[in-house]
Amino acid sequence: MKKNYAEYLNHPVFKVTRDIIDEHHLEAYVIGGFVRDLILERPSNDIDIVVVGSGMDLAKLVSEKLRVKKVSYFKSFGTAHFNYKDLDVEFVGARKESYQRDSRKPIVEDGTLADDQKRRDFTINALALDLRSETYGDIVDPFNGLEDLENELIRTPLEPKTTYSDDPLRMMRAIRFASQLNFKIENDSLSAIKD
Repeated sequence: MKKNYAEYLNHPVFKVTRDIIDEHHLEAYVIGGFVRDLILERPSNDIDIVVVGSGMDLAKLVSEKLRVKKVSYFKSFGTAHFNYKDLDVEFVGARKESYQRDSRKPIVEDGTLADDQKRRDFTINALALDLRSETYGDIVDPFNGLEDLENELIRTPLEPKTTYSDDPLRMMRAIRFASQLNFKIENDSLSAIKD
C-alpha cells in the first residue's frame, strides 16, 4: 500500500510550490530531515525541496509568489534559501555525485530524484514526498527508509564503505543520529565505520 502524507503538507510553501511545478511541468519533492521527522512525529521547520531542474529558478518563482523579500542564492552549489513565516526553506536541483579518491569534494551533475536519493547519507534521510498535484504527498522510498524508521535502524542507501569513503563526515553523522534518535547502526554500516 502506498503511503500518503498530503494532510501534513498544508503550509503555503508546499501548496505554492505544487502550483508552480504543475504550471511549469516540473517534478519537486520535500526530502530529507523534514520527512524523517514528520514520520517520527518530531517537530521540524527545516525544509529541503529538491527539483528535477534548477533549484534556484524554482526558489525565485516560489519566493515571488509568497512575496519573500530576501532570498539567498548559492550559485556554486545550485541552491537557494529563504525564510518564510516559521519555515527555513532550501531549494536544490536534483543531482548525482561522484568522488575521486583523494577528495571529499564531489563532481556534481544534474540528475533525477533517484540519483539524488542515492547520494543521501542514510535511508531515513532519502525519504521524499511528492509535491506534484496528481501524487501530492505520496512517499518515494526506494531504500526502505520507512522500514528502517520502524526498526530504529541507521543504514546507508548504498554500500556503506562507499558512502563513508565518499564523505567520512557521514560516520560522525551516523553516530549522532543513532544517539539523538536512540537508533541502532546496522551491522555492515558499523563494520564499515570501524574499518
